[in-house]
Amino acid sequence: MVPEEGQAGQARQEPENVRLQLDRILASPEFLAPERGRRFLQYIVEETLDGRGEQLKASTIAQAVFGRDASFDAQNDPVVRIEAGRIRRALERYYLVCGHSDLIEITIPKGGYAPHFSSGEDGSNAEIAAAPNGENKQQPGHDQGQPGHERGQPGRERPLRYRDLLLPIGVPALFGAIAVLALIRPLESYLSPSETPPTTTLTSKTRIVVEPFAALGGTARGADLAKGLADQLIAKLMKVDSLVVLAPGRSGVETSGSLFNLQGSTLVEGTVLHLHVRLINGADGAVVWANQYDRDLRDQTTLNVEDEIAAQIILEISTSRKLNGAGSLR
Repeated sequence: MVPEEGQAGQARQEPENVRLQLDRILASPEFLAPERGRRFLQYIVEETLDGRGEQLKASTIAQAVFGRDASFDAQNDPVVRIEAGRIRRALERYYLVCGHSDLIEITIPKGGYAPHFSSGEDGSNAEIAAAPNGENKQQPGHDQGQPGHERGQPGRERPLRYRDLLLPIGVPALFGAIAVLALIRPLESYLSPSETPPTTTLTSKTRIVVEPFAALGGTARGADLAKGLADQLIAKLMKVDSLVVLAPGRSGVETSGSLFNLQGSTLVEGTVLHLHVRLINGADGAVVWANQYDRDLRDQTTLNVEDEIAAQIILEISTSRKLNGAGSLR
């Protein structure tokens, strides 16, 4: 793990790259977060890049992002903690669905609000820590690959690296392994003719698409609940072994097995939440399951309401008799 000093040096060294990654995340349709959650993420990233990550407390975030005053009490008002949990889930989903090949990963470790920036490139953290001010960057006119020199420093021998030894050995070994496999494969087929190849996971499992929930009534809380409920359902459905959760708009993937679309809408009237949810068979558009949930939001955190309703929805879907004919989720 890179020390805290190395993390701070990383943030100072590559602020442009981190900001570009932040813009890429915020512009992605797969980053399911409300507007205030996006402001939250932008604020903590910019504060960390400016060297104020250690000052990111619930009280400072509540005042800067959510408009709370100096009397804000995190024990009685968990808005910052709830939004941090929602952004953590949104980031996890983004990197799982479409950001797995991004060069920079932005995470919010539990127990705090300061984001962490990590790179997928081998050894990049070590290079950043070694050159906090860019002093070790190669200058024009120096040949990094010049024989007998390291980074263009005359008279200094380039140290022997593992890849210098593996390159002449690895290429012949690779071709040898390919030749051995070519001989083994026919023998396996001959010795085990009765074995059938296992069915791939994507073709045998039930596929389900959790579509963005519609927020009726035009209230900010209703919109937050719509996004949060969809996020909770995705997180819980992904833990079901018999399911493959697809991103919205990916229902046309050419695989066999049942396909379902989970849709819903939220309406907040005063302190009461009205939620309508339905499960549609992708093959013929038939509604195979539907239900309505009403919750009083007083004396309850938004996160607890979302978690409780999502768990009940998945339980009812998995035990619905109508799904036995269309393809059970269990």
